[in-house]
Amino acid sequence: MPILAREPDAFPEDLLDQPDVGQDPNHLWWALHTLPRREKELMRRLAAMTVRFYTPMTARRSRSSSGRVRTAYVPLFPGYVFLHGDEDERHRAMTTNCVLRWLSVPDQGVLTHDLRQISRLIRSGAPLQPVDRLVAGTPVEITHGPLAGLEGKIIRRNQHSTLLIEVHFLQRGASVEIEDWMVEPAYSAC
Repeated sequence: MPILAREPDAFPEDLLDQPDVGQDPNHLWWALHTLPRREKELMRRLAAMTVRFYTPMTARRSRSSSGRVRTAYVPLFPGYVFLHGDEDERHRAMTTNCVLRWLSVPDQGVLTHDLRQISRLIRSGAPLQPVDRLVAGTPVEITHGPLAGLEGKIIRRNQHSTLLIEVHFLQRGASVEIEDWMVEPAYSAC
């Protein structure tokens, strides 16, 4: 079975760059929990219906038995597509036969911030690894390098510093290895 070319992970493609995303009370984020391996089909159907969505996609490379390197684009958070719309658009998404259930998002601003950070991390080209369980750690901000301005938590694994960018709503995230000198502790206002 051939591996498909990369498809748009957002509709419209500049969805997360729009300033009103996460702030318009008539258009909310909804987390759509899909049937197994139906994320891309749902994305295609939502785009055909002109319903706004975002699904973080990452490249996964594998080697075939003949030695060829193949690249597949897979969801960073398998089983989830983030819809940004009104009640009617959420209802239309539920009629696609790709969705098990929908989850409302209690804090629209936090999810918007998290998805923008994940999107920026993906666009940087840094090798990502999905993280299923969030580990408590020190909140930091990257102050140097191409990822400057991103916030996350540092977790330590195998004596490497790893930055974890969280999607709080799903309690999942993505991690990338960084050097200690690139970060400073983040101080939140009390």
